[in-house]
Amino acid sequence: MTTAFHALHTGPEPLLLPNAWDFGSAAMLAGAGFAAVGTTSLGVAVAAGLPDAQGAARAETLALARLLTRLPCPVTVDIEAGFSADPAEVGALAAELARLGIAGVNLEDGRYAGLADPGQQAELISAVRVAAPGLFLNARTDTYWLGPGDLAETLRRVRRYVAAGADGMFVPGLTETADIQRLVGEAGAPVNLLFVPGRHSVAELGELGVRRVSTGSLLFRAALRAVVDTAAAVRDGEPIPAVPGYAEVDRLTAR
Repeated sequence: MTTAFHALHTGPEPLLLPNAWDFGSAAMLAGAGFAAVGTTSLGVAVAAGLPDAQGAARAETLALARLLTRLPCPVTVDIEAGFSADPAEVGALAAELARLGIAGVNLEDGRYAGLADPGQQAELISAVRVAAPGLFLNARTDTYWLGPGDLAETLRRVRRYVAAGADGMFVPGLTETADIQRLVGEAGAPVNLLFVPGRHSVAELGELGVRRVSTGSLLFRAALRAVVDTAAAVRDGEPIPAVPGYAEVDRLTAR
């Protein structure tokens, strides 16, 4: 799975990576034919009643990863900031995920209080690289996500993280065409961007050289909206959109 997942970043079209939050959503996506499935840390955390991006959902993330290894496609797991500031502990988590059969991880430099020191983040990346050399390590920098965006600082971090062993770079919040083109040209690794409704399509991002496009928490948030809309339709006697049947969903757990 790990070799196949690496190859998905070098194909003629960018990898569209849908992000799931539980076994059911991931199994439905795999069944729909998506080449790989990722997890969304917001969805995993909130589904467990926990806050995102604060290192609170380590156990839930690992438990979900164990379940998702049953899928017939590669899986990459969002491990937030690694659930620890200790490189050894982050490396150990990556190694455990690799032993389970997980194909990749997403490791971010955003922290609750702001951006991590790039040198310390590079140490975490290096620890993952050494502990789990086969994992596709997608290093996320939140220079645009947590602020107005600074391309020079983004490129500085990207170069440092790639040098530390990152296989790919994820810059959520980056949407300007010229900045995307420059990042793609200078990153030295496949670039991953977040799909932003109303901005570039997946095909357009592919034309700019982006190799992976993630949905992030979009699907989870859309599902929450659908839950409320469907309940309101039942209450108000309105038509209900088509939904999967009971048997179809129950079959997702078949081994």
